Amino acid sequence: MGSSPSASAVAWQPSLWADQTTVVDPSFRGLARIELDEVSWVDQCPGWLSGSDQAFEELLGDIVWSQRRRWMYDREVDEPRLTSWLSVDESASGAYQWLEDARAALSAHYDVRFDSVGLNLYRDGSDSVAWHRDRIPPEIADPVVALVSLGQARTFLLRPHGGGKSSSFRLGHGDLLVTGGQTQRRFEHSVPKLKASGARISLAFRHGVS
Repeated sequence: MGSSPSASAVAWQPSLWADQTTVVDPSFRGLARIELDEVSWVDQCPGWLSGSDQAFEELLGDIVWSQRRRWMYDREVDEPRLTSWLSVDESASGAYQWLEDARAALSAHYDVRFDSVGLNLYRDGSDSVAWHRDRIPPEIADPVVALVSLGQARTFLLRPHGGGKSSSFRLGHGDLLVTGGQTQRRFEHSVPKLKASGARISLAFRHGVS
């Protein structure tokens, strides 16, 4: 794998503990559940992935990042972030043991078999994603999506589909946020732009959509 020119230009200042080994917390210590409605919930676990700066550097340099195009009004424009996708399972953990450890721990805890991970690179504050819901097959009754955030913390917003009061989560440096129940059906999410921000990588573990 090789880094793309766009990703190689990212300004990244690791912390003093960037050389720490990346380690998953299989105990999920500090995990807290927030009930959004009677059938929708999110779990939040700050610092679930320790040594996350090391994981950030590995992915930033190794992953082949691409920039998708999308239609906005009457023209096609670059999506303001870079993306990639990996298939992950017990036999194909690749170069990152911590990635397989994360997949296995999340699969065991939530009783689903996570088999893919989508990666999103927010290079600076101008990178963002507008309000949307993830595309998940209708046959998955209660989809679980586990988000692990690396690098600079950014605001992740969640609101009822179509509008309404939003909930705000500040995610980065190995934090975990998991959506479950009907959250992916009834709610939408976004990462808004900022005047200035360091780089962030978001990993979205999914099941049954590879």
